[in-house]
Amino acid sequence: MHRTHTCGELTLSNLGEQVILSGWVQKSRDLGGMTFVDVRDRYGITQLTFNSDDDESLRAQARELGREFVIKVAGTVIERSSKNPKIPTGEIEIKVSSLEILNKSKLPPFTIEDETDGGEDIRMKYRYLDLRRNSVRENLVLRHKMAQEIRKYLDSQDFLEVETPMLIKSTPEGARDFVVPSRMNPGEFYALPQSPQTFKQLLMVSGFDRYFQIVKCFRDEDLRADRQPEFTQIDCEMAFVEQEDILNTFEGLTKHLFKHVKEIDLGEVPRMTYADAMRLYGSDKPDTRFGMQFVELNDIVKGHGFPVFDNAELVVGINAKNSASYTRKQLDALTDYIKRPQIGATGLIYARVNEDGSVKSSVDKFYSEEQLQKWSEAFGAEKGDLLLIMAGTTEKVRKQLNELRLYVAQELGLRDKQKFSPLWVIDFPLLEWDEDSERYHAMHHPFTSPKPEDIALLDSKPGEVRANAYDLVINGVEIGGGSIRIHDRDLQSLMFKHLGFSPEEAQKQFGFLMEAFTYGAPPHGGLAFGFDRLVSIFAGLDSIRDVIAFPKNNSGRDVMIDSPSSIATAQLEELSLALDVKKKNSN
Repeated sequence: MHRTHTCGELTLSNLGEQVILSGWVQKSRDLGGMTFVDVRDRYGITQLTFNSDDDESLRAQARELGREFVIKVAGTVIERSSKNPKIPTGEIEIKVSSLEILNKSKLPPFTIEDETDGGEDIRMKYRYLDLRRNSVRENLVLRHKMAQEIRKYLDSQDFLEVETPMLIKSTPEGARDFVVPSRMNPGEFYALPQSPQTFKQLLMVSGFDRYFQIVKCFRDEDLRADRQPEFTQIDCEMAFVEQEDILNTFEGLTKHLFKHVKEIDLGEVPRMTYADAMRLYGSDKPDTRFGMQFVELNDIVKGHGFPVFDNAELVVGINAKNSASYTRKQLDALTDYIKRPQIGATGLIYARVNEDGSVKSSVDKFYSEEQLQKWSEAFGAEKGDLLLIMAGTTEKVRKQLNELRLYVAQELGLRDKQKFSPLWVIDFPLLEWDEDSERYHAMHHPFTSPKPEDIALLDSKPGEVRANAYDLVINGVEIGGGSIRIHDRDLQSLMFKHLGFSPEEAQKQFGFLMEAFTYGAPPHGGLAFGFDRLVSIFAGLDSIRDVIAFPKNNSGRDVMIDSPSSIATAQLEELSLALDVKKKNSN
């Protein structure tokens, strides 16, 4: 027997018991004739005590223990004279009677502590050591609990968990596919699924009614903190439903998770159209933990001889409450921030509402005090407020002001990670124009249903067609999205046509789905949550890497196992492949 108890469960109720513990040495301390060793496992830490007066040789053995040695001890539970209220076992310690070293350890490359001295690169390389840290392990415990609650809720709603294939067909829409060569079919390739989209629709055609899957998905795209080449979705589909049914069902799931994992009663989730989200926040995933909604100023500021405003398609701003005390240096820093190439703004106009109610702006020579007061009224400004205004083309300036809004809110401490503000964004455009290919692409995917009343606009005004599509946003992060699907073959053919597919291309890529629609496809729709993102929101983290056991870095590499890597020539020959690697043009 390696243990009778874990290192996190013994209390004063166990006094006098003979116990066996096993775990890793967290640290040791020599104090006079005694040595104290903290032993750690997944469940916690227990202090061990070795006394020279009781057994000098045993104490000498304990003094040889290094960090992360794996040990097994037997002993008696006694009361600690110096208690530690910060840990559950802090009132007791083990008076050790025997010690066995199960395995020695090299000195770790970083300290296995919550506040470690290891940088991200070294911790990724030794991820199996990083996972020993409480803070990292707790993220995975949280992930486990959330997965269990998801299954519990969806099971209560009559959903069936069905696995779908990992080796599928490559399709041209969406991000790049990861492809897998087929040995038995030389020159042909599988793709790893970007999502189980077509399969879950086929399950609806099959009569399964309610499907879900906590599933791995794969996209070969540029990475950032909230993206990984492989990620996990809570993938769901329902038949004989309309949009309202889906929103209510998955709002229910969201509330269930907050209630049973965070002990938070979320309340009703508000809804906002895509058009209003862009108008008020410049983003289809607005952070609504704070106000600072956009105020459009064209009618007030144009026609006064200031060319920046007069020549702009849109003049729009935000009110940073109680921030009139910003110094010129701080305002210059805001201007520098939005001028970065990633944002691309050309400048920033500001106005302060002084304590006497007067307004002082950076363009005073163009506007009288009476005119500036109209600015203040438009923003609903009060004494001490700071008005930040930008001008440009509508689409660009809204996105740029959104970046400024988030930056200012971060500086003002308004993006509290312990506050949760969910929002449904609905009525997305069905199509979006791509300048590079000079054609429309599906904003979500080719199977998204247009609103019936907008179908007639597909030929004349395709950019104005709205979709039966929706996203769930929490704290400015898109947690999940979905749509009502097209279930009619003729409408799906029309959609492929407007996306630039020839009938032959549509048949080649999606003929199996079109064929299925001829056998009685029910109305259906669904939603997929980004499980990694959802867990990171619950954990109060910015990066999804911190809630994944073995993540990739920003280059898509697993530096721990050194993957991706080259493969042997014999393997290539077996797959009927030859390599002719061309370097990318650096320009």
